[in-house]
Amino acid sequence: MSGRPRTTSFAESCKPVQQPSAFGSMKVSRDKDGSKVTTVVATPGQGPDRPQEVSYTDTKVIGNGSFGVVYQAKLCDSGELVAIKKVLQDKRFKNRELQIMRKLDHCNIVRLRYFFYSSGEKKDEVYLNLVLDYVPETVYRVARHYSRAKQTLPMIYVKLYMYQLFRSLAYIHSFGICHRDIKPQNLLLDPDTAVLKLCDFGRTIYFKSNLVKFCRRTLSAPQKFVVSWLVISVLGTPTREQIREMNPNYTEFKFPQIKAHPWTKDSSGTGHFTSGVRVFRPRTPPEAIALCSRLLEYTPTARLTPLEACAHSFFDELRDPNVKLPNGREKPALFNFTTQGKNAGERLVINTFPGELRCVSQAKTKKHQNFKNK
Repeated sequence: MSGRPRTTSFAESCKPVQQPSAFGSMKVSRDKDGSKVTTVVATPGQGPDRPQEVSYTDTKVIGNGSFGVVYQAKLCDSGELVAIKKVLQDKRFKNRELQIMRKLDHCNIVRLRYFFYSSGEKKDEVYLNLVLDYVPETVYRVARHYSRAKQTLPMIYVKLYMYQLFRSLAYIHSFGICHRDIKPQNLLLDPDTAVLKLCDFGRTIYFKSNLVKFCRRTLSAPQKFVVSWLVISVLGTPTREQIREMNPNYTEFKFPQIKAHPWTKDSSGTGHFTSGVRVFRPRTPPEAIALCSRLLEYTPTARLTPLEACAHSFFDELRDPNVKLPNGREKPALFNFTTQGKNAGERLVINTFPGELRCVSQAKTKKHQNFKNK
């Protein structure tokens, strides 16, 4: 990692935060094999604040960046591998990433097991350490592997990864949380089970209905809050009405007039579906293009929500109970929706279920409604 790690404050308020009592309680010893064992006083990620001793060994760096450093380690009591994300902490403020991760509990979101604080080499330097589930791969590395081998990622994996990403987004959105940093590097993968987990909540915010107003910064050009030039080069220049929908406060409309890139070779369609193959490969399933066309919309209200995306026909193959992974294993759990997920739209959740589960769920919903009406 080059230079000094970014200070992660994500202030909830300007009030100073009291230093944790467990701060600095770190011991280093050696096991029978001579391996270094680190013992810290850590607080569980979920549940009551009951600090406890946690020992880990076999520490090695597996990632770094402006946020800090990520280590891989092995818990001594269970032998499980974990990832420890170490970030420089501003002692004056609460860390929003920590606060948010302590609220989240979902199969498609990396789990916070523990957290603890440690001192740095410089005076008054404090680091927050997040002990997370270790997941061996990322979508970025898997996609790069297939690209270098001049192969295409099997469509079943594309569906599995996208579906699980939408599930994770539907879950955090139900809490009013906006991730703001979705990218292949932040989508963790277990290649054997095809389980995807969303990670890195360092840029998250709590959003309001007017997200543009909440995110505005006067130091940046107003058009950046509407749409990036890269998006314009693919979707074309938005209309005045679309710009108003995205940012009512932006009235200059100083955008270059660029035509949208063709999406398919079907010249008889409308909207993005014009002649020539430019954006998608020739063998791209029509359902995939249809899904993307509903997601890549300038008008916010016209875009699919994550839960609506889960119910899209592109994912119908995942609802087939006979479909297995290419390695012969069963698919990961895809329909174990939480209370928050169901609250986001009972009917939409039911539409994501396989046929048999859908009938059972509809029967339960009808029975519940009849009970309420009595």
